[in-house]
Parts: sequence; structure tokens; C-alpha cells
Amino acid sequence: MIGELSKEMIDVMLETIPFEFSIIDADDKVLAWNRHDTRLFKRPKGVLGKDVRNCHPKKSLHLVEKIVQEMKDGERDKARFWIDLRLGDGEKKNKVLIEYYALRNSNGKYLGCMEVSKDITEIQEIKGEKRLLEE
Repeated sequence: MIGELSKEMIDVMLETIPFEFSIIDADDKVLAWNRHDTRLFKRPKGVLGKDVRNCHPKKSLHLVEKIVQEMKDGERDKARFWIDLRLGDGEKKNKVLIEYYALRNSNGKYLGCMEVSKDITEIQEIKGEKRLLEE
């Protein structure tokens, strides 16, 4: 990163970015997540410091484990997939993009993984163009 940010600025930025993320360390322990109150995938605070396997449904757990292992082995740096998910009380399902990124230091050592999720339903509906400050 070029430049420096205060801890306060980093905290505010991480809560403001328009997606939610979760971070695990190299031992698969949950370190942190943002947007706690508005998350698509809610997590109890009790999972902090616990194994990431406690945060995923059993039906997809083997895939999460495979992705993380491939990142640890240096075979993969990212994984991207999307699902249709019913959000709120509506009948309509929203398109949710989920991405996993290996976190590596400057020497390529695996430090952990970041899971990023975003409801992209509105983005998929964009047509034409809208210039800065146009209504």
C-alpha cells in the first residue's frame, strides 16, 4: 500500500466498503469480519478465534475446505462463484457474488484467506451509462 492510514481511518474504511468480508488465518481460525449488523451471512461473535468450519453449511463445507487447502498449497489464489439467495421476506432471490482470496506476504507465504460477499442484483440491472452527479 502506498501511504499510511490511521487505525480509525482503516476501521471506518472497512465498515464503509460496499461488500462484506471475513478473514481467517493460516490455521483456519476466524480473525475478523466487517458489516456485522448488515451482513448477508450472519455470524455470532462467538466464532471469533474458532475454526472456519463452524461458519459454513455442511453441504458446501467440503468445497470451502478444498479451496482453502489449494490456497495453502499454492495451487490457487482466488475462487469466484455466485448463488441465488432469498434475502429478507420477499419471494425474489438476489444474486450474491462470493469470492475467496489467498492472503500472502511479499514472499508468497500463505497467511490466511479473505472471503468477500456482495449482493450484485442491482449491478446486473445496470444499462447504458450514468455520468458523475447525474440523477
